[in-house]
Amino acid sequence: MPPSDDAALVLVALSGGPDSLALAAATAFEAPRAGLRAGAVIVDHGLQPDSDGVAARAAEQARALGLDPVLVRLVEVHPGPGVGGLEAAARDARYTTLDAVRRDTASVAVLLGHTLDDQAETVLLGLARGAGASSLHGMAAVSGPIVRPLLGIRRSTTVAACADAGLEPWLDPHNADPAYSRVRVRQTVLPVLERELGPGIADALVRTAEQLREDGDALDRMVEETIEEIVEHAEAGIAISVGALAANPAALRNRIIRHVVLSEFGVSLSRAQTLAAAALVTDWRGQKGVDLPGIRVVRVARSLVFQAAADL
Repeated sequence: MPPSDDAALVLVALSGGPDSLALAAATAFEAPRAGLRAGAVIVDHGLQPDSDGVAARAAEQARALGLDPVLVRLVEVHPGPGVGGLEAAARDARYTTLDAVRRDTASVAVLLGHTLDDQAETVLLGLARGAGASSLHGMAAVSGPIVRPLLGIRRSTTVAACADAGLEPWLDPHNADPAYSRVRVRQTVLPVLERELGPGIADALVRTAEQLREDGDALDRMVEETIEEIVEHAEAGIAISVGALAANPAALRNRIIRHVVLSEFGVSLSRAQTLAAAALVTDWRGQKGVDLPGIRVVRVARSLVFQAAADL
């Protein structure tokens, strides 16, 4: 029995590739049995010749699977000077569009086709960036309305699922272009690790990501509980008790500093910047303060005070 018109709607983010196409087929089968309506959204980044044709073909496949509504959105990708270049700009544009479509359609979730292999690649790329434990968490299976049902499934399984179902996926030429760091990890780095260290590297990376995510979530909860007791609004900005910061282990102290700066000023600190601010607690020698991006941090009596540079 098909779900009613007022049943909750879930959307599959469909590129036409084997992962998202296999997910679309599975969702079309399972959603009605769960009392859900299932649709699809196709984001055309306009980065390749005939991208509109690829999007139209994916939309046709989605309709053939019984998904409804099927929405195609063209986006403009503008690579900025930051880390990641075109890859990051395309990802940002895609997620922004998916969120907008979810809101417009009142969908309860957007399903993404990331697999275990994607997760392993993400962890390795995070390790290469050296951005700390949080960069090794990988992608969350559930992050608000974003759901990744295939994170425990290998890419080879989605390819086989499409073949078994008679579905012909689109093969993105960007996924074979070594100009992209993720492709180099996929084609070279992971195979070398598998060959030199033995099979199961991808699974081991994913298990590591899960453990680090659990640890990180626990530390984040501790930070939120601690902040309520040691942070207060000061006339000059935000003040944190120096004594409380000093009493906490480095992992919590640094997270508290990063959390306060991000939540109050919208600035994401690097490890070097975080340690520079923390030195006003751990290595205090009367120094005047530390200048961070758009922020100045000074020690005033027994408080560490963060103030927007524009207010100085």
